[in-house]
Amino acid sequence: MMVIRQSYVIHAPVGKVWQALIDPKVIAAWGAGPANMRPTVGYKFKLWGGDIWGKNTEIKKNKRLAQEWYTDKWKRPSLVTITLNWENGRTYVDLLQEEVPDEERDKINKGWKEFYFGPLIRLVESA
Repeated sequence: MMVIRQSYVIHAPVGKVWQALIDPKVIAAWGAGPANMRPTVGYKFKLWGGDIWGKNTEIKKNKRLAQEWYTDKWKRPSLVTITLNWENGRTYVDLLQEEVPDEERDKINKGWKEFYFGPLIRLVESA
């Protein structure tokens, strides 16, 4: 099992970035909908119409979102932690994904950039 680490600098308020992570309407606007999501520990979420699903394991508003992620291919969850920091008028995001299947690491690493944070950043920075 592999680990993925990525960092992003987003030129938008931390509250706006947080909203893009937890609000189903905003999630759909940047491309991961239809989505079921609530900022509640234990909530069973779905992204991309259920292609990704899991459970929220930690919620600290505007600070940290930790989740168990599943796909049809995985026997056990991948652990995703997104940490936000607001500093000098920017939101700094650190992504940690643990328990990534070895054979999918490159695809998933690229997917975070192209299908998750890339579109999310374009949305929150443009509005």
